Amino acid sequence: MKQVQWFPGHMFKSLREIKEKIKLMDIVYLLVDARLPFSSMNPEILKIVGDKPTLLLFNKIDLSDRKTLDYWIKYYEDMGFYTLLINSNNGFNVDKIYSRSKEILKDKIERAQAKGMTFKVIRGMILGIPNVGKSTLINKMVSKKVANTANKPGVTKSQQWIKINPHFELLDTPGVLWPKFDDEKVGFALACTGAIKDDTLPINEVVLYLINYLKKFYPKRLMERYQLENIDALTEVEIMDLIAEKQGALLKGGFTDYDRVYQTLLKDTRNRMLGPLSFDHDQTTL
Repeated sequence: MKQVQWFPGHMFKSLREIKEKIKLMDIVYLLVDARLPFSSMNPEILKIVGDKPTLLLFNKIDLSDRKTLDYWIKYYEDMGFYTLLINSNNGFNVDKIYSRSKEILKDKIERAQAKGMTFKVIRGMILGIPNVGKSTLINKMVSKKVANTANKPGVTKSQQWIKINPHFELLDTPGVLWPKFDDEKVGFALACTGAIKDDTLPINEVVLYLINYLKKFYPKRLMERYQLENIDALTEVEIMDLIAEKQGALLKGGFTDYDRVYQTLLKDTRNRMLGPLSFDHDQTTL
């Protein structure tokens, strides 16, 4: 795969605005996809955050392989991050974000009070890549739609302040990627989960990577979902041909309709039809 670049103009602007606004924040919330805690962590954002108090939020935990997720939780906690598992769709642990923030900022609040200052409002910035669930999370936190959402990347295009409660305000920001993915595995992982637009990478390459990955780490799931047997010796294309037969994704003459197979595999992957997955199994695979 050639070096991937996907960096629209609004993302460059967003990075600049994040650098300007972050010094005004009490705390930063980094939202990552629990299926790919490494690949969905923007290295440019990490540089900007620096030593600012940061709560790392693992979202979409219902879609993630918990055993592998536990590895990454420890990985980031060893780096000094505070962590919290959440699900922005059903609200799991969302109500704990504010109380967790107060715990993290306890020393800062006490120092302010010791100087006779009133620490009235916690101001935070929520950061993450496209389609990681920032707007859905904010809507869940305020129990109404205040941020635009869609199951595709790049919906939020500008920053906006959201008042969560009288003592808690969040700055919602557009999803930001980094200018280029030097590691092709990161690009493919983002593509498989829908974090980047489907036309960013050749879809056939994405699906070939996906099948190879599932064959390596989740062969039983792949076989059970598509009623396959003995796939060890099969190529990715041969597996797609078998899936096409099972799913009836055939053109006239009995030829495989690869476009339909591509869409089936991506949809099933993203909608948990293959079970909870991880696309960042451990550092040795990166």
